[in-house]
Amino acid sequence: MKLGFGFYRQSLTADNFRFARQVGATHAVIHLVDYFGGRNPSLSRGDDRRGWGITQNQGKLWSLEELTAIRKEIESHGLALEAIENFDPSHWHDVLLDGPKKREQLEDLKILIRNIGKAGIPIMGYNFSIAGVWGWTKQPVGRGQAESLVFDSDDVDLSMPMPNGMAWNMTYDLDAPAGDVPPVSSEELWERLEGFLKIIVPVAEECGVRLAAHPDDPPVEELRGTARLVNQPEKYQRLLDIVPSRSNALEYCLGSVQEMSGGDLYENLDQHSKAGNIAYVHARNVKGKVPRYQEVFIDEGDINIRKALSILHRNGFDGVVIPDHTPDMSCAAPWHAGMAYAMGYLRAAMESVTGKR
Repeated sequence: MKLGFGFYRQSLTADNFRFARQVGATHAVIHLVDYFGGRNPSLSRGDDRRGWGITQNQGKLWSLEELTAIRKEIESHGLALEAIENFDPSHWHDVLLDGPKKREQLEDLKILIRNIGKAGIPIMGYNFSIAGVWGWTKQPVGRGQAESLVFDSDDVDLSMPMPNGMAWNMTYDLDAPAGDVPPVSSEELWERLEGFLKIIVPVAEECGVRLAAHPDDPPVEELRGTARLVNQPEKYQRLLDIVPSRSNALEYCLGSVQEMSGGDLYENLDQHSKAGNIAYVHARNVKGKVPRYQEVFIDEGDINIRKALSILHRNGFDGVVIPDHTPDMSCAAPWHAGMAYAMGYLRAAMESVTGKR
């Protein structure tokens, strides 16, 4: 089991790479999508129809040269690049929406997976979702009034439709015609996922890349008129059964699974870590379940983090664990302080569980 650090696009800097090493990370999980392009970097409120921001990618694939350069830069700071997290919506919006460019975009995703494999990056994380992450607010409700993310279904209209030209909570086409994305049923979404996996998993196998699926967050039944996919723990297995393969794996998010209304986090974690289905782990803590919950510091909340790490260790999990995000702290560097606190806790918990320093 290895301790990693997650970097958003805007945090891919030499200073932050050094910071990650200083707080004990040996591995990196990176985002290449600029989620907040065209707007301020804060999560969308429920009354914001436009979601996070505007994709700046315009469909341009991440090249082999670009991916290799990023890996080498990260390695130069003593970190190993373990995974990329999330396709850009401009890469695959019609795969999600079953639109006219679906076949073309699937071919592009094949090229992208091959580039990732050639660049020596072992994992590509993704979230097969139309509405993405939406409806959160940031409020000073954490311990000591820390700024913390809150989801409360009473505060948002979960049925608010998503405008045309938008997928995965980001705008990919500013010139899209007026109107909204039509409703999508659960079975329609699972059929789209099946088509994606049956085409992309064999390519990932050839390239030695693991696709790692993130569960829904928020894990409600429907969001913005579209069904959710993995919003209960047992649905992870349904996803894996579509194409049984080591390259069809899980990005196991402890917080998202704990937020779900049913199932047992520890039983589900034991099942999938024992079967070798987990590519890497998001470790954050939460209080509550749908329809209302909030993120909290890693040493409080409903998840016993040490128990979760013990399950992973017992089952021989040798992948990376990262704190994906954490409440901000009241100081000159709120994000850095929050991440340092989470990293220190995780490192100590790992040493306690494994007996290794």
